Amino acid sequence: MDEKFTKRYRSFKNSLTALAEARSRDLSDSFVLSGTSAKFSITFDLSWKVMKDILVQHYEITDFIAGSPREVLKKAFSAELIFDDVWLEMLRIRNQLNHDYDGEIVKEHCEKIIHLYLDEFELFEKTVDKLFS
Repeated sequence: MDEKFTKRYRSFKNSLTALAEARSRDLSDSFVLSGTSAKFSITFDLSWKVMKDILVQHYEITDFIAGSPREVLKKAFSAELIFDDVWLEMLRIRNQLNHDYDGEIVKEHCEKIIHLYLDEFELFEKTVDKLFS
């Protein structure tokens, strides 16, 4: 894998660590909610880009039409980089959070981000670490 992948994967791991801090924070605090929303979106974006790097560089899968997150997630599922279709739900939530100007969407989904999506990110991290160990 190239240096770009290494840097992106390191950024993903750092973002995931920061997002995991939300588990021990007061989720009723608006500042914590906005930070959780931002870190979730960043972690998600880095994760699908890491998936794309692995698919192209490691598996030599290059038949992406546009290389959109949805396409990458479907290919990553087929390649067993991810194991649950909850990733498509995560994509939908990430897209909604980009337009969450009053914090209502993050309030609605914060528990899922902390108790389900975070676990999916961590499982992906373990899968990638195992792949390259």
